[in-house]
Amino acid sequence: MQSGENEIEAPAGSAVLVPRGTPHTFWNPGPRRVRYLLIMTPNVFSLIEGFHALKERTPASVQQLFRQHDSELL
Repeated sequence: MQSGENEIEAPAGSAVLVPRGTPHTFWNPGPRRVRYLLIMTPNVFSLIEGFHALKERTPASVQQLFRQHDSELL
């Protein structure tokens, strides 16, 4: 995963904490399936629900959704 400027490898059984306000993303670099547990605030959960409910995922609509949740899409 990427947390700020740091790239972190998180093998099975690992935990990674991303401090509030830190830009971050995650991905699976290998061919095998990955399972993970993501714990988030109610605001971020609402943002994710809103993202999945968007009829059109245009850059403008996604940016607007992030702004509504005090978040920024980088």
